[in-house]
Amino acid sequence: MRNTRLTQMAALGAVAAMTVAACGSDSEPAAGVVGGNGAGLASVCPETITIQTDWFPEAEHGAMYQMIDSANATIDADVKTVTGPLVAGGEATGVNLQVRTGGPAVGFQQVVSLMAQDEAITFGYVATDEGIENYADNPTTAFVAPLEINPQIIMWDPETYPTVETIADLKAEGVTIRYFETGAYMQFLLSDGQVEDSQLDGSYDGGPSVFIAEGGNIAQQGFASAEPYNYENVFTDWGKPVKFQLIHDAGWQTYAAPLAVLDSKRAELADCMAAFAPIVQQSTVDYINDPATTNTLIVKAVNEFNDFWTYDEALGAASVKLQKELGLVGNGPDSTIGNFDEARLEGFLAIAGPVFGNEGLTPADLMTNEYIDESIGL
Repeated sequence: MRNTRLTQMAALGAVAAMTVAACGSDSEPAAGVVGGNGAGLASVCPETITIQTDWFPEAEHGAMYQMIDSANATIDADVKTVTGPLVAGGEATGVNLQVRTGGPAVGFQQVVSLMAQDEAITFGYVATDEGIENYADNPTTAFVAPLEINPQIIMWDPETYPTVETIADLKAEGVTIRYFETGAYMQFLLSDGQVEDSQLDGSYDGGPSVFIAEGGNIAQQGFASAEPYNYENVFTDWGKPVKFQLIHDAGWQTYAAPLAVLDSKRAELADCMAAFAPIVQQSTVDYINDPATTNTLIVKAVNEFNDFWTYDEALGAASVKLQKELGLVGNGPDSTIGNFDEARLEGFLAIAGPVFGNEGLTPADLMTNEYIDESIGL
């Protein structure tokens, strides 16, 4: 889920009208959708549903890999994809699912850009802020959100800075913050007065070496579901806890990894989304409740890719535990998983629109709950 690490950064008339009508929490499951059981998927979806993610395989992507029959999965290390029969509730659906790696594997291109370039991509991980940023040229509509809260954090050493509790406290200490330079959330934190320009270092590349070499003197971007565990248990040159604040809790409440469709393809894929969204919802629940088999596939894929990104089963298990504890995966303000909170989006648009110079958008421009099965939740 790392394009949010990198980016944090006109609908068809009839379809837009449907979106507005269905955007609230009172949406009903689409006709023919029954609890994410995969019935009818083959008749309405492409032979292979292709998902463009924003980073290497990891537990934050677990719902996607959960839908692949791991016993019959094909891993292509050259193009960094995992492909296999798409299963729902353990049963074949008659279509295949391909999950594509993003981030460094695609030259750090945004998911929206890749979707616009490659007709083969069915859906992509389009964070809300990325959707706002690209709305003028390539509008997208998100239709299911496996993650409820963005895992992104700023972290620091509690031994070096024992009085720091929040990102804003780092400002008073004058602590340098390393982050991906394209991180739009940082422009919000800057305009909100939580950080100041003299603190910011946009050279973060995803690795731990600089933070460790600095001996805790700097703060750094990370993911709550990965870095705290890694710095304490995996990076032996550090080997102790870090403290952090979620970007979400600092006010930047984007949906980090919802599946979205290009608006130019939305009409033709409407029936597919109606059948597929409940499967994603149920897959999210199934993965969080029993991640072991899927984590084995994730680790196998990372090992066969043989890139700088490393992953093991211990990290996968720890990530799932942290996702549950921190509410990164969970129901919205109701009993449904995967849906969007319109009030939250309205608040986010109020702060994110000015960051991107793209004001006047509404939640209905960016998302829909019309394909959500309200009966599916944790």
